[in-house]
Amino acid sequence: MTPEIRHAMHVSTELNAAIETTCKRVVAACERASIPLDPTAIAKLAQIARVSDFAMDVFERRPEVLQHLLADDGAAAFEFAAEEAADTGAVQIGLRRLRQNESVRLIWRDVFALDDTVVTLRESTRLAERCMAIALAHLESVMASRHGLVRTPAGDVVRLVVFGLGKLGGGELNFSSDIDIVFGYEAEGESDGPRPLSAEQYFARLGQQFSKLLDEITPEGFSHRVDLRLRPYGNAGRVAWSFGALEQYFQREGRDWERYAWLKARAVVGDLEAGARFSRLLRPFVYRRYLDYGAIDGLREMKAMINAEVARKEMADDVKRGPGGIREVEFFAQVLQIIRGGRTPALQQRGFMTALAALKNAGLVATDDAAEMLAAYLFLRKVENRIQMRNDAQVHALPEDAAGRYRLATGLNFNDTEQFEMALADARAVISKHFSGLLGTRKKAEDAGDISTYWRELPDDGDAAVLAAAGFADADAADDALRRFAQSLGVKTATAQSRSRLDRVMPALIEASAAATAPDVALTRMITLLGNILRRSSYLALLDEQPAALQRLVDILGRSALLGERLANFPILLDELLDARAADEFPTRDELVAQCLAQVAAHPDDTERALADLNELRQMLSFRIALATLDGRLTASHASQALAWIADAVLEVVVVLAQQDMARMHGTVASGEFVVIGYGSVGGEELAFGSDLDLVFLYDAAADAQSNGTRPLDAARWYARLAQKIVSLLQTPTAAGRLYDVDVRLRPDGAKGLLVSTMSSYTEYQAQRAWTWEHQALVRARALTGTPGLRARFDQVRADILRQSRDASKVMQDVAQMRSRMRAELDRSRGALFDLKQGEGGLVDIEFILQALVLVHAGHKPALTGWTRSTALISALSDIGALDACGTHLKEAHDILSTRALQCMLDRRKRIVSEDDALQRARDIVRQTWARVFEEVNPENG
Repeated sequence: MTPEIRHAMHVSTELNAAIETTCKRVVAACERASIPLDPTAIAKLAQIARVSDFAMDVFERRPEVLQHLLADDGAAAFEFAAEEAADTGAVQIGLRRLRQNESVRLIWRDVFALDDTVVTLRESTRLAERCMAIALAHLESVMASRHGLVRTPAGDVVRLVVFGLGKLGGGELNFSSDIDIVFGYEAEGESDGPRPLSAEQYFARLGQQFSKLLDEITPEGFSHRVDLRLRPYGNAGRVAWSFGALEQYFQREGRDWERYAWLKARAVVGDLEAGARFSRLLRPFVYRRYLDYGAIDGLREMKAMINAEVARKEMADDVKRGPGGIREVEFFAQVLQIIRGGRTPALQQRGFMTALAALKNAGLVATDDAAEMLAAYLFLRKVENRIQMRNDAQVHALPEDAAGRYRLATGLNFNDTEQFEMALADARAVISKHFSGLLGTRKKAEDAGDISTYWRELPDDGDAAVLAAAGFADADAADDALRRFAQSLGVKTATAQSRSRLDRVMPALIEASAAATAPDVALTRMITLLGNILRRSSYLALLDEQPAALQRLVDILGRSALLGERLANFPILLDELLDARAADEFPTRDELVAQCLAQVAAHPDDTERALADLNELRQMLSFRIALATLDGRLTASHASQALAWIADAVLEVVVVLAQQDMARMHGTVASGEFVVIGYGSVGGEELAFGSDLDLVFLYDAAADAQSNGTRPLDAARWYARLAQKIVSLLQTPTAAGRLYDVDVRLRPDGAKGLLVSTMSSYTEYQAQRAWTWEHQALVRARALTGTPGLRARFDQVRADILRQSRDASKVMQDVAQMRSRMRAELDRSRGALFDLKQGEGGLVDIEFILQALVLVHAGHKPALTGWTRSTALISALSDIGALDACGTHLKEAHDILSTRALQCMLDRRKRIVSEDDALQRARDIVRQTWARVFEEVNPENG
């Protein structure tokens, strides 16, 4: 027998003897109270004795508690008797007994696996809230009898709000935790009783009495330890704060650790509605609108202080604050929440478990990683609870003595201490791995590398030869640009923190630019971007903390002027550099509408803010499409369709905003219907980056219809103003630019016609007065948003018009003549340079071929009117034999031409390119198809 086994047997023998002694005392107390215990009850008592001296002490003093638990295994909670609320002294005693009884019930249900750890944490929180509610209700009554109620000058009653922070706010309170609270109140005022007090005096006094009622140690113990140190200025600050004073404090002096503390804050008792209003008001302090990678530095500083405290106080065995402990895994979630929560509201969760689930759902934590972190977290929380259950003590460290550790291990159903400590080490290793990975993202600086030395010597010194050696073709120009940047006002006036980050980031950016496909272009664009983000330290922090984002940035700047320009103008898009979503994950049209509606839902009465948020989302979505296209993850055809879907979704939300504004000012038109028609590239679901929207507005209403508001308008004027408002909202400048430019010249009678037409007049115009080119345009028209009934009627009118019987020769002649005039005016092909859109054999030629064939064949092939996209029309026309064998080749040509056009747009180049073999083949296909289609019908049109 080894010494270890002998020692374990000795410890086990001593523990069993102690358990037996304790159980005998409780059995004797039950006998004195005439509460009989059978062998099963005594066996359960022994299990509790292994885990909790505190529970056994309660049973010995109050055997009826054990009797209550034996009756139904603690399913029913203990009550707070009404007679216990007779006076403050009685409430004080009653709260302590309630808390002890309920705590023992939680121990019972935990030991016998009736509740899991999640439930125990939740019930511990509810117990604290229940005790606080009882205490506050009693003290509010006492204060009201002495001093009245606090009222504002307008006479409104003001109540105390008790904010719970930390695990109380997160709903995950441990078994014997203190409660972190802050007292607040919504408005200033004075109490209306015989001895009036100002609001600050009143609520400070109420808060002090509240803390004492819960916290004071009496012969019955305590209810809950109260910690008020998280209020502004800690113990030196006032006890109760008005919301206005709190807001000012956080705006002017709020620190990083307070953002972490208030991330979990919620009103737990008192005026809960007022507390919820303040929580919404404080949200921008906790969650910044931009990506906040600077939060990692704050976390590093906090973690360094914690590590120093752990080392100083020898806390290696502390399951909360030690390495791989509970605090680390909570910080892991919180830092990701703070970084991205302002941009992703779903991450704004108070509890760790809900936050981790949200991070997983957002794709920020891998599913397997989230699962192993959650398992480790719950294991540590169970261990922490069991440590505290032993003596109802707020401790987080493992017992120092071997007997205590053996007792803890076997109470958790491990065979021995070694098995328990191995499981504990595994859980802590999981947490350490993920936490260290989070803080270890920053790229280590090279030791005085040439480029690093060069940058730090600017603007006065530095040798341009270093840049030439690095790979810059025009090293002198690069040196001049970098020297001017180093001398710029933005660099000279940067804060110490920003300058430190810039000095870490800049050498890496220069090196990455040198390795780019176009080094000099990438460097020039990168300097422009840096000039725009210097004052926003968080953007530098992103590049500092995320080497992958830095490399991605330089790669993009070298390949796309459009994306470089958008990043420079809207640095918030830097977040998209870390987006690794595949092209097939891009949202559907309906999902995009839902996203856009959700984006503006938070600002029902603030159209300006709603537009800004909507435009921000549009920028992010279109940037994501551009990235996927640049990387070859998305074809030109899919990219243009996705851009059209974004426009659809944005327009749908803008129409809602415009209708809401009209309803507020003029009411609504009863039974009125409205629809927005998209023509051209948006109608054909082939939108390009930066394209405007060709829109036509239609309505239908009774001839004498008027709006029902206080300032009524007849239907014609109401819908005209609605359309004007839609155009205005789409073109309103915001921080993220305009949503879209709008072209309304395709409406009936063009610029001379009314902005909004009735459905009947539109139908009459299309049937009687429209030119062939207007029916061509109708081929690519579709209803983008509006009343379902009117949309359906438009679809029918469009189909009827396109299916009219036509003289094929006349159609071909009109289309060919129109194309000839357009090419003469718009084709910018010159010599060996080819205009991808307007040149002979280009994209517009394909559109005209398809439009002409639809006008000729739709009368006897009605299914042709079901499509507006070029690729879909090519397939449909091939199916009916109108394109014969040309269809496959024409689709190939369309793909080549649209891909080249999109590449030009991504690099901000005109769509005029030098011909190569692929382009020559595409042009030949288009020209041959044109000749076959037009000459077969009317040889004179060749």
